Order: sequence, then structure tokens, then C-alpha cells
Amino acid sequence: MAVEVKIGITDSPRELSIQTTLTSDKAYSEVEAALSGSGQLLALTDDKGARYLVPVTKIAYVEVGSTENRRVGFVAS
Repeated sequence: MAVEVKIGITDSPRELSIQTTLTSDKAYSEVEAALSGSGQLLALTDDKGARYLVPVTKIAYVEVGSTENRRVGFVAS
């Protein structure tokens, strides 16, 4: 299961999109803790092991996707 976290960065036209192995609730908690003043950086690790540090003062918005199983295969019509 993977959760997509999209982070809008101020002064940047593109958003940062991270696929993480965290649950949706855990990813949301990490973002909430960073934005509540617990730290100066939001730290996340993607599903391939790459680590991201985003200064909380540069975060415009964060979208945390829901946890869902990816469906693979074909549907018979």
C-alpha cells in the first residue's frame, strides 16, 4: 500500500509529489506535527527510500491521499 503526499511550495509553480509507505493517518500526523511548530522541517521518506526535507515556512499546502490497494488486471466486459 502506498499513500501519495502532494506538497505545494511557495514561490514554485510545481508541487512535490511523494509516494510513501506510511499509512494515510501516519503521513497526516507527520505533516500536522511539522506544521504545528514542533520542528522547522517536514521530513518524509518515499517508497524507494529517498528522503525529503521541506522547510515548513515554504509549504503552501499539503494533500495526503488515502491508503488504498492498487488494482492490477483486467475487467471482463
